[in-house]
Amino acid sequence: MQVFKSPKESLGDLGAQSAAKLIAAATDVAVVVDAQGFIRDVAFNKEELSLELDGHGRWLGSKLQEIVTPETSAKVSELLQDAAARKSSGWRQVNHASPGGQDIPVLYSAIDIGREDRFVVVGRDLRPLAAMQQRLIHAQQSMERDYVRLRHAETRYRLLFQVSSEAVMIVDAPSHAILDANPAALALFDENAPQLVKSNFIGHFDSAGAPVVERLLADVRATGRDHSARIRLADRQRECGITASLFRQESASLFLVRLSSQAPAEGGALKATSMLLRYFDVAPDGLVITQYDGRVVRANLAFLEMAQLNSAEQSRGELLDRWLGRAGVDFGVALANLRQNGSIRLFSTGLRGEYGATAEVEVSAVSLEDNEDKPGFGFAIRNVEKRLSAATSSQRELPRSVAQLTELIGRVPLRDLVREATDVIEKLSIEAALELTGNNRASAAEMLGLSRQSLYVKLRRFGLAEHAADGEVEDE
Repeated sequence: MQVFKSPKESLGDLGAQSAAKLIAAATDVAVVVDAQGFIRDVAFNKEELSLELDGHGRWLGSKLQEIVTPETSAKVSELLQDAAARKSSGWRQVNHASPGGQDIPVLYSAIDIGREDRFVVVGRDLRPLAAMQQRLIHAQQSMERDYVRLRHAETRYRLLFQVSSEAVMIVDAPSHAILDANPAALALFDENAPQLVKSNFIGHFDSAGAPVVERLLADVRATGRDHSARIRLADRQRECGITASLFRQESASLFLVRLSSQAPAEGGALKATSMLLRYFDVAPDGLVITQYDGRVVRANLAFLEMAQLNSAEQSRGELLDRWLGRAGVDFGVALANLRQNGSIRLFSTGLRGEYGATAEVEVSAVSLEDNEDKPGFGFAIRNVEKRLSAATSSQRELPRSVAQLTELIGRVPLRDLVREATDVIEKLSIEAALELTGNNRASAAEMLGLSRQSLYVKLRRFGLAEHAADGEVEDE
């Protein structure tokens, strides 16, 4: 039976030079540090790492804390303290400044070798691990972008499928079962979705048209080319045109079938367009269409009332930020987001009328693609000044919450935000101190580090004088 010996028996007396070589081979960098933290010796496993970290030999004689970045120097002190207390420390990551400008991360551990208060600090170069993590992050972000693109494409095609005035269906090629149908197809067959989906497509045509449809689908599947025909529906009262196309999804063959009724659909489309234009004019929210640079092309009556304009001609050709936005920033931010993302939702800002009236508004907008190089934009502007708050205010409610303060960024100057935030914090602190001391002003002032006179001034300022303990008299 094999008996394992102790490391001392196995290795014998390992010389200092051999030990140094062993440490340097097992790690990327090894540093000998004295009790004061000064570097007495250093060894690198890789020449390129030596050139990057200690190219000019500046490590020898320097403190270990001085050769790392300022934000990680405290970790070096903790490393040496742990080694002195427990003979060895855990691993800690510190960063070294690089001539290239990018910090070099190194994972260090310290060992007390028990000789003249010397420590051996060994380190591993973390750049390969960081590069691998970065590649993983890039791969994940790329997958997320692809997923978002697919979702957007699916949304666009689903929307097109639903709003198309032409009856469109997806039909399984082998079984001729209807897998999906848009609202126009449901209206054409006078059926609802549960009845139409999974039914046999050919069964919806009359006895003379069914063989024609079957041959048409067979020809499309055999040749891969689109084919068209005219047939009658099963009620024998309506004739329609049918066009079928073949496509593959994963391992399945599917038909995209389009049916056009003999009655022209243009009348319905014109009626829908007329209704949309009517809605644009009479909508209670302000609706504005602008060019790519933000110049107004068309505005409805609600927007004209908000902007205190007498006619649409007064707005046409003008920049929308003449009325929309505050502090000269809001509209520029909204327009930049529109150009980059294609839409914005519930953007809170202000609207200024021609005669000085102001209103709090909420803006949603979308990019309007057309045949031109640069799209226009459609804005929906809603006045929210009369919107009731979800929670009723109490007597002890703060003048503004932190969430409300963050909403003011970009609308009011920074100094006003800082002043109001300071008031909020002061009032919170005073209320908490009074509550903890049972409304004893003297104790609250001592807790807050204020004089009683200063506390009285702040109590009057914030309207908290009623928090005084019963019977307590203010110092004059």
